[in-house]
Amino acid sequence: MNDQILDAPISSEQPKDYAGFWIRVAAYLIDAIILWIVGVVLSYIVLGDYSLIQNSPLLTFLQFIVGIAYFVVMESSARQGTLGKMVVGIKVGDEAGRQIGLGTAVGRYFAKILSGIILLIGFMMVGWDDRKQGLHDKIMGTYVFYN
Repeated sequence: MNDQILDAPISSEQPKDYAGFWIRVAAYLIDAIILWIVGVVLSYIVLGDYSLIQNSPLLTFLQFIVGIAYFVVMESSARQGTLGKMVVGIKVGDEAGRQIGLGTAVGRYFAKILSGIILLIGFMMVGWDDRKQGLHDKIMGTYVFYN
């Protein structure tokens, strides 16, 4: 007799080593530095100069679009993570560790706004959740795990 439960999902790809809070913070800090450098370059292209205080709606819009594109395209790519995530050895995936789609990556990006506006509790959830999911991960059904 077979000891397997018939309706249980079978997956040998199930990631077991979920990435915790601090490693994800480290990845984000690397990404923030990368996006700051891109922002400086954009500032020189758009304004011909760089200043911490900007009054250019065009530059603000471009930086916003570049930020969204960076996270969405990188996390939905075959590499499954931003440059920061790659450096620290983590990636984003679905429950089985598979690559997420572009729509899921967009949803995850904007769900991070909710994680942030509730006093960052949505991000802090990573520290106490069994599967290390933040609110944005729970909303979109994503997981961050070690390679």
